[in-house]
Amino acid sequence: MTNPHPLQRTLRKEVFAQGIGIFTGEKTWVRICPSPAGSGIVFRRVDLEGSSLIPARLDFVAPSSRCTRLSLGDASVMMVEHLLSALYGMQIDNALVEVHGPEIPGMDGSSQEFVELFTKVGLIEQDKSREYLEISSPIFWSEGGVHLVALPSSEYRLSYVLHYPQSIRIGSQYYSFSFSPDRYGQEIAPCRTFSLYEEIQPFIEKGLIKGGGLENALVIRGNDILNPEGARFSDEMVRHKILDLIGDLSLIGAPILAHVIAICSGHVSNVNFAKIVYRNNLKNRDFGKEALQNSHSERTTIVERQGVSENVNFKETPTPPKTDSSSCCGIYQNILQTRSANV
Repeated sequence: MTNPHPLQRTLRKEVFAQGIGIFTGEKTWVRICPSPAGSGIVFRRVDLEGSSLIPARLDFVAPSSRCTRLSLGDASVMMVEHLLSALYGMQIDNALVEVHGPEIPGMDGSSQEFVELFTKVGLIEQDKSREYLEISSPIFWSEGGVHLVALPSSEYRLSYVLHYPQSIRIGSQYYSFSFSPDRYGQEIAPCRTFSLYEEIQPFIEKGLIKGGGLENALVIRGNDILNPEGARFSDEMVRHKILDLIGDLSLIGAPILAHVIAICSGHVSNVNFAKIVYRNNLKNRDFGKEALQNSHSERTTIVERQGVSENVNFKETPTPPKTDSSSCCGIYQNILQTRSANV
């Protein structure tokens, strides 16, 4: 398959999004900025003084319940999977994500609003080729009833089997998705996170889901969908599982050529599988070496501002702070020293 975007890409200019964290219930916002070629996706907690940059890589995944969390030192960011999925889905290779708060805004529970923001400002190609991780032999991970396998393929395809015998409404669902940005925006991005009412009720009572509701999740009780508008697709649930899988596998740090088949997987199993895929390619080709060199040498380049989104209204939310370029450079250098010491 010919790659339609052989060069790396970033945003034409920065965008903003604000909302409520599904787990924390806190008001939070993100500013997603253009970033130099080879820098990858990097997060920064701008509400924490002196916080380090957190690369969106497997090395920085921290334990979490029901979502994917990145962490470095005292700084962490929860619920990164939907934003990462949108970035990968739009083939955005490089971006700096500034976060005000402990969690990415839940938006409507999907990645659609992020995709719309990216589409509105547009993307630019950069002067560095995209380096693909190409699977040359089958790779698998299994535990109990959860299975993931990656098969050699000339394209990126994701197939998912969802089995919810405890829910008449969900039951068993299957979806297979041949990746392209257009298809991602149409078939995957609109699909919201979902939960059975009986499963989330204990979490709500314990205060572990403080911001979740019908405005940012699809909630099923018995044979009924509690959201007044219903489901966006009859198989919205399995499609959302593919959305999550794309976001979690993006932590490998490179676009993938493989047919990934997942059966009943979640964030923990997705990340465990991604680590196996990454390690396998460290052994078999130079992908890992170049990826590490990129993270060591090219993240020293400062993010250049390329304009501010003109249609942002921060209601009852602090104005995003200006980024200090010299401070940012120092943080990049700290990341490089830390990672160099651990290799």
